[in-house]
Amino acid sequence: MSPPLDIADIAVVIPVFNQLHFTQNCVDSLNRAGVADSQIIIVNNGSTDGTREFLDTRPGLRVIHNETNRGCGGGWTQGSQATSATWTVVLNNDVLVPPGCLENLKCFAEENKIDVASPAMCEGECDYDWQAYAGDFMNKLKSVRRNHIAHGVCFMVHRRVFETIGYFDEDLRLGGYEDDEFFRRARRAGFRLATTGAAFLHHFGSVTQKSLKSEQVMAKVFERRAYYRKKSGQTWISRKIVHVRNDIRGNWWRMTEKHRFGHTLKERRLAGRWEFY
Repeated sequence: MSPPLDIADIAVVIPVFNQLHFTQNCVDSLNRAGVADSQIIIVNNGSTDGTREFLDTRPGLRVIHNETNRGCGGGWTQGSQATSATWTVVLNNDVLVPPGCLENLKCFAEENKIDVASPAMCEGECDYDWQAYAGDFMNKLKSVRRNHIAHGVCFMVHRRVFETIGYFDEDLRLGGYEDDEFFRRARRAGFRLATTGAAFLHHFGSVTQKSLKSEQVMAKVFERRAYYRKKSGQTWISRKIVHVRNDIRGNWWRMTEKHRFGHTLKERRLAGRWEFY
């Protein structure tokens, strides 16, 4: 079965390391949203939990197996280089993608000349009717956007960006800052980034947070952050300016979106309650 015409020029790249049930649910949601297996590129970073065996049962998927975990940067680069599609969607495996999300994301990017685009999202517990919620959300907030930002959970990149600035930094010491590093280079090259309410997905998110509990792990996070700041040439003053700017515009976005629509482009479900940010 051929994919719908308006998403036929999209490839979806998903790096995975274990978490098989999330990968299965993510792929199933993409299929229900009209994305064919042939458009999905799974980069298996040395999983040991049955992920390889599952992928072997889905011959339509495009699969890259790595013997070791090459990290986000390595997996993203491998998957993005494996396609000649106009648009590449880089996606976490712990997400659910509703019908209309990718079509709307592509339409938004093309109509507004955006080079890197991200959807709105709800993170946390999936204890609500996420598909019905997504449809209502995308209809109500289709005109809402946050300029100059994207997020690493899901971002759609036009091929011209890769052709100009290259792919992702594969330095494992970045450990979680690969997306920010790529977005920084894209902005410097003059490419436009934005997040849109015309597209929406659910991100469980707690999968990552639960892995960051021990002091030892947190120490490594701080070490990687310091390494990234030094590598990217960020000074204390430049970071402070960015932090203040992000706080001001983040608060403005949250207040205006919540006031006008009762929603924001970033939401969270926690203990049965909605949080907006």
